[in-house]
Amino acid sequence: MDRRLFLAASLGSLAIPTLAHAQRPPMRTRWKVRASEGFDALAFLGPLAGGELYLPYYEADANAFAPRLAAAVRSDIPALSKEAERSGFGLLGPNLSVLFSNGSDADLPTLIASVAAPDARLFRAYRASPYWNENDWRWFVGVAPRLKALFEAMQAAGFAAFRDERAGAVTRRIAELDRDLADYDVIRLHEKLTGRVFDPLIEVVLLQFCKPHGIKVQGQTFLQAADWNTPITVRNAAHEMLHPPVPMDGSAAQAALAVLAQDPLIPRVVADHDPKWGYTTLEGLLNEDIAQALDQLISEALGVARNPADRWRNADDGIHVLAGAIYGMLRHDRWIETGGSIEAWLAGAVRAGRFDPGRLHAVAAQVLERPVNALWPLA
Repeated sequence: MDRRLFLAASLGSLAIPTLAHAQRPPMRTRWKVRASEGFDALAFLGPLAGGELYLPYYEADANAFAPRLAAAVRSDIPALSKEAERSGFGLLGPNLSVLFSNGSDADLPTLIASVAAPDARLFRAYRASPYWNENDWRWFVGVAPRLKALFEAMQAAGFAAFRDERAGAVTRRIAELDRDLADYDVIRLHEKLTGRVFDPLIEVVLLQFCKPHGIKVQGQTFLQAADWNTPITVRNAAHEMLHPPVPMDGSAAQAALAVLAQDPLIPRVVADHDPKWGYTTLEGLLNEDIAQALDQLISEALGVARNPADRWRNADDGIHVLAGAIYGMLRHDRWIETGGSIEAWLAGAVRAGRFDPGRLHAVAAQVLERPVNALWPLA
């Protein structure tokens, strides 16, 4: 993961306005940091499935734990992972985490009880959340008996003790983050840059097995690796709380999607990039890239940002061209200083023709420091 901090001088005419010397307003954000055996069990499904995203971090752990499981269970984990992606459910562990994030993540016994009675224990909260998807729920209910058998096998194989052996530093890290995060008022900037009201509480769940993901779940909760430093944690919070940054079924998002669908580049990025990164629909990419543009502004204001050109070059094979363009437009509009309704801003930008391919690509090229005719794929 790219951990470079942003240096304003490196962008010349794109020098970033800083709020460092402004008078500090009252703190709006409250932070809660904790751990979770249940979320760690879900995250560990990626390494156990042999997923290429996870093995660079957890191959030794997966090789140590997998022999404790019966052969039938071991073979069903990659099968479930492939079925989840083919069905449209997506990445198995991260998307299961969303379903179990209504207080059903404490430990493996809680996962088992919840998956044994999903309608009673999971449905209501998931149905009321912004993540509700009827097809995803139908797929999940269909595989619930297999998941129950898998969680029971992990419990019998001693996953709790196995995790505890590897997560000894988590308690210390919780205390460190509780102290360090108190200086970062992320919610105040969320509200300023979106025009929405947020709950002041951000819950950070530290996990042993979730790399490379930071995962937003129900509520204002996100999951991240326990050993990620404070700037990474602040950047994750700046990003994850934004989803969705605008109502994706609203008129502004739909107008933007209609224009982007005619763009010669952006739909090709969606169709041709490696699907392991996600964002396999135009709507999903727009959702993500508005959030990335806003979180870049927030991170800059809080002094924890990466250089935007480097950030978007090194992330997900460079696919976030749209994020760079939206960020450049917001920078031009001095959005970090003015703020307002991001949904109204999006509608106005589309009406003004700023999402038309020629203008969009030119702004992206300036921010991303790439030729306008070679924005993606990266050479």
